[in-house]
Amino acid sequence: MNKREEERLRKQQEKLEKEIARTEAMSVYEREYSHYATICGIDEVGRGPLAGPVVAGAVILPKDIPILYLNDSKKLSEKKREALYDEIMEHAVATGIGIVAPARIDEINILQATYEAMRMAIENLKVRPDLLLNDAVTIPEVDIPQVPIIKGDAKSVSIAAASIIAKVTRDRMMVEYDQIIPGYDFASNKGYGTKAHIAGLKEHGPSPIHRRTFIKNFI
Repeated sequence: MNKREEERLRKQQEKLEKEIARTEAMSVYEREYSHYATICGIDEVGRGPLAGPVVAGAVILPKDIPILYLNDSKKLSEKKREALYDEIMEHAVATGIGIVAPARIDEINILQATYEAMRMAIENLKVRPDLLLNDAVTIPEVDIPQVPIIKGDAKSVSIAAASIIAKVTRDRMMVEYDQIIPGYDFASNKGYGTKAHIAGLKEHGPSPIHRRTFIKNFI
């Protein structure tokens, strides 16, 4: 083995060790509450967009198989999120998704819709968790112990995993919506209020997936 190859392998090993240490640091809550048999991370995506659903994810990670590179889904590239989504779905003890449509968001408001999506995600788990680690919120009408963690998707591997499956699910939906409802650039903006999206909204008016309570200032 030449020196260049040795150096490459050394750097690769250093990078791996650094990632293992980072993942360990992001497992602090999972270790703190390890006396609970099943710990579930909960997070949502899609609170801010003008169009599309709000989506919540719930993930019970295995205790014996660490998944590296988990992080707040917003800090990951699309390619990395997609790869991690597959890994989570393969190794997780259980996963659940909750989706609340735009009309329901308009009916009950985005905060209540977020709680509803989270409750649905928990109900869709095949294993009932003993503890919930939530990103920042305490979910009403849930009889499982909860630990709200501010910026939890960057501090807990379970919440990070939930944020990844929720984001990948919602992004895929918005790409599909773009094919069915062209003119708003949904594939690129995922329903957020970009310049192209607002221009499409002013030209075509609201689509069936727009949140009427969110677009009053644009139409």
